[in-house]
Amino acid sequence: MSIIRRNEIEAVLPVSLQNVQNAAARICGYVRQTPLLESSLLNEVLGFRLLVKAECLQVTGSFKARGGFNQLLQLDEETKRQGIIAWSSGNHAQGVAYAAQKLGIKATILMPHDAPQLKMENTRRYGAEIVTYNRDTEDRNEVGNRLTAERGLHLIHSYDAERTIAGQGTVGLEIYNQTCEQGISPDALIVNCCGGGLSSGIAVTCGLYEKPPMLYTSEPQFFDDARRSLASGTMMKNDRVSGSICDALLMPNMGIKPLQILLHHGAQGLTASDDDAQAAMHVALEYFKLVLEPGGAVSLAAAFLNRQQFQGKTVVAVASGGNVDPDAYIDMLRRGRVHRAKLLPQLGR
Repeated sequence: MSIIRRNEIEAVLPVSLQNVQNAAARICGYVRQTPLLESSLLNEVLGFRLLVKAECLQVTGSFKARGGFNQLLQLDEETKRQGIIAWSSGNHAQGVAYAAQKLGIKATILMPHDAPQLKMENTRRYGAEIVTYNRDTEDRNEVGNRLTAERGLHLIHSYDAERTIAGQGTVGLEIYNQTCEQGISPDALIVNCCGGGLSSGIAVTCGLYEKPPMLYTSEPQFFDDARRSLASGTMMKNDRVSGSICDALLMPNMGIKPLQILLHHGAQGLTASDDDAQAAMHVALEYFKLVLEPGGAVSLAAAFLNRQQFQGKTVVAVASGGNVDPDAYIDMLRRGRVHRAKLLPQLGR
């Protein structure tokens, strides 16, 4: 276990607001500014104002292309020539593969053998070579480090790297600019968290607000290492890395750099069950016309579950991804509709 001493956090923060602003300028020609959506009908039921940052509409269907481009655009020519590698269950894989294709860089992606087929197929279509491993019996870091060394590749880390965090933090810059344009001052930001690159990147931008919003990470129930780590100041690990439909958010533990940043900003953790995530997927489709994958919907589910504490406030939830197999999506919507009646009975079925 690694212990983060809170009085030492300030001196070791790895990413600055300037880093995020530089990343925004660097990647702006390669990624989209995604919309900030709202439903007045849903707000009436919830009792608070909910804004949804639709990163599911980003290129490759998630926020991951932001960090991918910020990493690859800063590589030297020799590193580009040798090629890059990334380890991912799907969204980082696609984001990095897409960025590499656009920049003419050879990409190798290490993916779990049980990653969603849609994510694997899209990664391959972006021109990357896929190598698989068994996440239940093999250690991803060991397999990845061996592959990296054997092939002489440069690792594009999905969360525990300064340039990745800065790239993902551009989501936070957009939220700040979009809320300012509408005269909105958010009270809370809820961000899906696995390794912590997105949530920590957004945390860096919270100082832009006159009154910084409270930042919450959101995770699948029973895979809440970030919540426990933030509460204790100690790097906590999950007992398992499979067993939830939220494949995009399954990791043994978050990164040390994201944890440092999130602790500095006083972030707290929220969780939601698979059933809650599926209910949120159904609500997202009906009220925002958004297709979300389970891991991309956990932030909305957490907002719904904790609606009593958000009464009368303004909450921004980041819908982080929408890469879901169509057939599986239909089944999840069916289950989500049933559970929605329990989660938000005011909406009916």
